[in-house]
Amino acid sequence: MLQLTKRPNWVILMVFMLTLLPVMGLLAQQPVHLAIEDVYQLARNNYPLIKERDLISKTKSYTISNAARGYLPALNINGQATYQSDVTSIPFNVPGIKIPTYSKDQYKIYGEADQVIYDGGVIKNQKRTADANEVVQQQNLEVELYVLYDRLDQLFLGALLVNEQIKLNELLKKDIQNGIDKAKALVANGTAYRSSVDELQAQLLITDQSGVELKATKKAYLDMLGIFINKALDENTVLEQPATPAMTDEVTRPELSYYDYQKRVFDLQEQLLNTQVRPKFNLFIQGGYARPGLNLLSNDFEWYYIGGLRLSWNLGGLYTLKNQKNILEINKTMLDIQKETFLFNTSITQKQQSADVAKYIELVKKDDDIIALRESVKTASGAQLENGVLSAHDYITEVNAADEARQNRILHQVQLLQAEFNYQNTIGNIKTK
Repeated sequence: MLQLTKRPNWVILMVFMLTLLPVMGLLAQQPVHLAIEDVYQLARNNYPLIKERDLISKTKSYTISNAARGYLPALNINGQATYQSDVTSIPFNVPGIKIPTYSKDQYKIYGEADQVIYDGGVIKNQKRTADANEVVQQQNLEVELYVLYDRLDQLFLGALLVNEQIKLNELLKKDIQNGIDKAKALVANGTAYRSSVDELQAQLLITDQSGVELKATKKAYLDMLGIFINKALDENTVLEQPATPAMTDEVTRPELSYYDYQKRVFDLQEQLLNTQVRPKFNLFIQGGYARPGLNLLSNDFEWYYIGGLRLSWNLGGLYTLKNQKNILEINKTMLDIQKETFLFNTSITQKQQSADVAKYIELVKKDDDIIALRESVKTASGAQLENGVLSAHDYITEVNAADEARQNRILHQVQLLQAEFNYQNTIGNIKTK
């Protein structure tokens, strides 16, 4: 009978790890794919300013909580000791009744509790104002964060442009290497000078230098972008080509909501002015220890209490009520002017950016035609070089011209994207994940 030998646990673990290592290696080699919408969201979450959002919410909660406590009884403890020049006295004697003589030094310590019954709507308005102020501050934060998108566009599209330029640099090196191979064949056949090969190899080295500069520039862009999104990015990071944004004329910038919310705060402040000139009713109870107390026929220390309903009505606010309302109306009018000015300036920027978009669309169309012609000339130049009827210098000229045409198209394509995203930033049509 066969007997199975139990393997040690460490052997099983080692086999498992050896099996897992290739899988882990494949996972580690997977490049990071990054869309511009991901960049927007990650940058918002990582930007230090976003921390203010929670602080604004907490401030609103504390403000509302403090306002709500206005409905709780207000407790006060007071005391006084006085000496007065004269006291009440009766200038005659009543038979059978002993009338006390009051002391000129008098003492009083007491506690009082006030309970709001009707405050004219002050507390309710304070709560609503706290809510409105929180919305205004959150929207103002959104306005400040909105500036971030333009900086992210420049970094993302800049890295995208350099990445495409690196690809074109590789194509250029292949064209030059192709020329080198043909020139070497001519030298071997004795139909060309060695200097032709040297000139092409020098051009190849220059192209290698350009590649080094482009890779360094790409790394700088990715490093800066990585700081914004708090994510390590390297040369293997894949930047996804953004889709062409849908062009629309509707302006939805966060500034517009900010103006509307601020106007709502002014409306609530006007309502608060009305509540402050209304009568207010409180229940109160007071208890204490004093000499004299409430008994007018006693000059002894004694306990006492008193309670009732209190009316308070401050009519002094009526003197300035109209002027304060006029000030609020002026503030609202100024907001309307600011909003109108913002929309006016935005419309001008829209016109300019729309013209930029149209310009780059036309340039890209022309680039396609130029590239087709340059590629045709380059191909013919390669054949002429191979047949020994074209110099290496002239071949390099045609190769560079074809490369410049391709570079211009890539540049114009990215500039078109930049113009389209600038337009979207201007009108507020930013999409995040």
